[in-house]
Amino acid sequence: VQIVFTDTPGIFRPKRRLEKALVKNAWANMADADEVVVVADASRRNDSDTEDIIEALRHKGIKAFLLLNKTDLVKKENLLLLADKYFATGVFKEVFMISAITGDGIDDFKKRVRDAMPEGPFYYDEDQITDMPLRMFVSEIVREKLFLSLRQELPYALTVETDVFKEDAKGNISVEETIYVEKEGQRKIILGRGGSMIKSIGQAARKELAEILGVKVSLFLYVKVKENWQEDKTRYLMQGLTFD
Repeated sequence: VQIVFTDTPGIFRPKRRLEKALVKNAWANMADADEVVVVADASRRNDSDTEDIIEALRHKGIKAFLLLNKTDLVKKENLLLLADKYFATGVFKEVFMISAITGDGIDDFKKRVRDAMPEGPFYYDEDQITDMPLRMFVSEIVREKLFLSLRQELPYALTVETDVFKEDAKGNISVEETIYVEKEGQRKIILGRGGSMIKSIGQAARKELAEILGVKVSLFLYVKVKENWQEDKTRYLMQGLTFD
């Protein structure tokens, strides 16, 4: 069995241009899906974003699976009450309780999705983990490490672009990435004292890339201020997002 998961941007109440483009992209991706899966944080008491998603799914007539994540942080009785509440909306076919960090419940969910998939050809090689171009994949790994290191400080104020991508005869790669931010203060946060933050981010990204790709990776990171990078139309088109 081969199941292709399309991980969309999160759905929330957007304010800025980039946020609106991401949310629109997430809804558009549902049109081509055989099944829709909503992942909700079970530890959030007042989850207005999930409530909005439920209302939109009801309006569009879409029936989905619901994954209640972070079950390791919530008491069982509270989980059951939350599952009953969401299932009563009539939007969800089934509710699964999982913990992404422990893996609990994920196998049951994957078996259910497998049974729901239509028969068809395999679209990708068995060892292929993504259809994203390698240049973009590298920048996404760097961006992930930035988010993990910075947490909530710079959520949508930064972007990462691949400037140089070289591959030698042995398959080893050398990459230069530029991290764009909107303010000088943000640049200083990413660099850290004596360059400590950017160094740790680069080491983490380089290690993961080497493990995934199975080759030696040389990674060079630069941080630049570009105040209006979110208003650059070309940037949206390159990522398949709607600018207007």
